Amino acid sequence: MNFNFEGLFSFTKNIFLKIGCPEKDAQTATEVLLSADLRGVDSHGVARLSGYVRLWEAGRINATPNVRVVHETPSTAVVDGDAGLGLVVAPIAMQIAIEKAKIAGTGWVSVKNSNHYGIAGHHAMQALKDDMIGLSMTNASPLVSPTFSKERLLGTNPIAVAIPANEEPAFVADMATTTAANGKLEILQRKDEQAPSGWIQDSEGHPTTNPYGVKEGGALLPLGGDKEHGSHKGYALGSIVDIFSAVLSGANYGPWVPPFVAFLQPDPNPVGDGIGHFFGAMRVDAFRPADEFKDHMDNWIKRFRSAKTTPGNEKVLIPGDPERELEQDRMKNGIPLLKPVEDDLRTLGEKFDVPFKF
Repeated sequence: MNFNFEGLFSFTKNIFLKIGCPEKDAQTATEVLLSADLRGVDSHGVARLSGYVRLWEAGRINATPNVRVVHETPSTAVVDGDAGLGLVVAPIAMQIAIEKAKIAGTGWVSVKNSNHYGIAGHHAMQALKDDMIGLSMTNASPLVSPTFSKERLLGTNPIAVAIPANEEPAFVADMATTTAANGKLEILQRKDEQAPSGWIQDSEGHPTTNPYGVKEGGALLPLGGDKEHGSHKGYALGSIVDIFSAVLSGANYGPWVPPFVAFLQPDPNPVGDGIGHFFGAMRVDAFRPADEFKDHMDNWIKRFRSAKTTPGNEKVLIPGDPERELEQDRMKNGIPLLKPVEDDLRTLGEKFDVPFKF
């Protein structure tokens, strides 16, 4: 069943208000969360709403955080999120990076003491309005084994880069550094489907297609799946995200990252504060005139769109195309929710006296 955007937005915002978020923060959190549903990243949208509530109930999320800069230079900053919703902390930190870039040409912000921040692409795209290139990354629940290991030491640790163009839509790459994000497994579980090979290994390090493999002690695999297909590169990328987001800011890193998933508990001996993010903003005109750059981005995009295709494929996609097309469709025709997600939201609504009616 499809649900209209406005109705889901109102419901979600009211849930955030019920847990004590100020009006502005509830609005921001809802915008970030629903952007995932609109762009087709269903694993990171309203399906996660009850997860944020669960963390708030456990005392791990501060609904009224004092998000502040604790260290800075003209072009850099460290932000303490005060255990706030990452959905709120991240846009603030990204805006700090943008403001620094306006002055210094580039701005770089590392964040500690935060929580899950939704989809990385939303925050990177914040820079587009100012003719800047945006960068967004975060560490996450330790569910990923490094190449050759059966221990879970990294998160899915996504990277997003948003680059403005002129007449063409922006280039927006938003990807996990694993073969698949954990949210994709949750979707497979709700659909009662098996996972593709190369996504997961079991507790002994053997390949498995069981979508519950991670819950049963296994692990997600780095991008590439195995060494022969380049998993060492996915492992390196995930490590870079972890270091930039947490070792640099003072957040928890590696296996100490506080998990979002309900089947794991936080490590009793943390090495930092909360989870970490990293943001960058680069003013295009710090490198060349913005209009000139954007015209050439148009040219780049058009040339790649016109590339000859392999048999059975109609067109070459530019990063961001599928999400943009889905956003246009879902704003018009509604957002599809799986029945388990719909039931979960209905239960959440009953709990907080927020009717889930459409």
